[in-house]
Amino acid sequence: FLSQTITGNFASVIHGLNANHLTDQIIQRSKRMILDTLGVGLLGTSTEVCHKVTQYSKIYSSDISSTIWGHLDFRLPPLYAAFVNGVAVHSMDFDDTWHPATHPSGAVLPAVIALSEAFPQKKKISGLDLLLAFNVGIEVQGRLLRFSSEARNIPKR
Repeated sequence: FLSQTITGNFASVIHGLNANHLTDQIIQRSKRMILDTLGVGLLGTSTEVCHKVTQYSKIYSSDISSTIWGHLDFRLPPLYAAFVNGVAVHSMDFDDTWHPATHPSGAVLPAVIALSEAFPQKKKISGLDLLLAFNVGIEVQGRLLRFSSEARNIPKR
């Protein structure tokens, strides 16, 4: 059975997460991480690299679109909106981190927000759903990092 493999076990754990797993401490910490990431991302929209990926991404369009942070009049397909917004966050390199070195929110939040905007109006997700998706993304990233043999070779600082 797939559930007996490492991948199956990993998938079962992630699939089993729900809003009941979000303690008050996790919710408060998540909100702080999200606010920090949005702030860094908005600042990052002024960087040269962000301007370049924004210009590059303008060639893409779709019926489904998501906001480019700092540009309310400019929207892109969710994949490219997540890319541009993720570049904005990472271009500043002030977003949250932990050891071994990773920046979890900068990779997860732009994707979660872009996807949440892509839902039809009648299927919009709640704030709690967004927090759950954010935390599932952080959990996936953290567990994948623990599986990585290269991550073990990153020097402790």
